[in-house]
Amino acid sequence: MNVSPEAFLQMGRDVLAQQSFSRLLGTELAALAPGQVELQLALRDDLLQQNGFAHGGVVSYLADNALTYAGGTALRVPVLTGEFKINYVRPAVGERLVARATAVHVGKTQAVCRCDVYALGETGEKLCAMAQGTIVAAPGTGAA
Repeated sequence: MNVSPEAFLQMGRDVLAQQSFSRLLGTELAALAPGQVELQLALRDDLLQQNGFAHGGVVSYLADNALTYAGGTALRVPVLTGEFKINYVRPAVGERLVARATAVHVGKTQAVCRCDVYALGETGEKLCAMAQGTIVAAPGTGAA
């Protein structure tokens, strides 16, 4: 299936709009290509923990969703997260989180993906977390 980059991005945004939790948080799909994605999330007070950092669950959600977009667009079938791990390397402080994920290895029914999550603030981008996950074809998709 050949679609323009603009149409591919719009399809990704349509999928994001169907995710009620993503809508609740205000997640934005900034870039999308097969096996690559950039998700962004403006930080608000209600997404912070008691010390003023982005809550770890918010950072983890963003990484998980980015991993799934990268794997899903690489596999080109509906997918689920089979597993993922995350390393928090610094508190996420700033105005916005940016998650960039890439499919590193793509098989017939699964993709292994990496994601870096950055906090954007007055001093630029700061790496705050790294994640890796296995994205699998959803049951009943016909993926062999």
